[in-house]
Amino acid sequence: MSEKSLRASVAFILLGAILLLGISCKEEKPAETSVNFNLQDPQQKNNIILKVEDFFYFNTDFEKYIRSIVGKNQNDLTILSLSRLYDRFVDERILLQVAEKQGISLTSEEKKEYLAKSERGFQVEERGTTLEDFDTQLLFDKLLIEKYTFQLISEIEVKEEEIGGYYKLNKSGFLQPERVRVSQILVKKEDESIEVLNMIKESSEEEFKKVAQVHSVGPEASKGGDMGWFEGGQLPYEMEKVIFSLKEGELSPVVESSYGYHIFRVDKRYGPELISLEKASEKIEMKLLDQKIKKAISDHIEELKKSLDWKSYPQNLPFPYEGKEV
Repeated sequence: MSEKSLRASVAFILLGAILLLGISCKEEKPAETSVNFNLQDPQQKNNIILKVEDFFYFNTDFEKYIRSIVGKNQNDLTILSLSRLYDRFVDERILLQVAEKQGISLTSEEKKEYLAKSERGFQVEERGTTLEDFDTQLLFDKLLIEKYTFQLISEIEVKEEEIGGYYKLNKSGFLQPERVRVSQILVKKEDESIEVLNMIKESSEEEFKKVAQVHSVGPEASKGGDMGWFEGGQLPYEMEKVIFSLKEGELSPVVESSYGYHIFRVDKRYGPELISLEKASEKIEMKLLDQKIKKAISDHIEELKKSLDWKSYPQNLPFPYEGKEV
């Protein structure tokens, strides 16, 4: 695969994530209370909430849209969350109408593949709903929007000088804190822990691992007690204060917890270090590409809103719509 094709593939993955999380939503403080999104009232169901060119959308359309995103948990949504979902619904319907107007369509193979992928997603996410619970046309709408917007962003790229410039301006964000590689022996009884500690006081790393495989009841016992790498704040405080006080190769005293009695060994430790530009470049590229894609789509939507005949009717929603902060 060429570098250009690879970047296009990455852009498509980012595009899907952006559309999933919302095109133009800002991160805002959530409201404290949820609201029942109830569309049982026939008058409420038939309220027009959006017009784009000659197409009208009703509360029933929005309710199906919400269910396709959050499943059966829609009654747990806050007023603010519903408001931002409505903003996203408006943006996506505008993109959808433009895509259809330009003659962009889906092949039967694309639809089949997307349905299969979506069904696998439902099984993994366990979101309280299944593919049969809502109109599959919503999935095809989403795919058509992705197909249309991908044309807008497929040529977007991040240049090496942009990556280097970001790294230079944000070096503090690439400072990796102190890390330790830890192994443990976990037993259920205190007297057994003391016996094991006496057994391994002068042992090597390999000997510690053999004892862990025999005596430890921890989930990592089969790996010789190897728990992996940890930074500060990743372990319970009572364990962390003991572990980070140990020298490389040193054993801890017995540490009691709700799991039992632990004996820790620091197998390796690294002090704080600056991640190199080479190692950080992929992460930086993804971040900058994400920013560029979001801006390109957001700017495009704003341009479309200036040229299209559209009108929003948030007053017809079955909840008190909260406008976006400018």
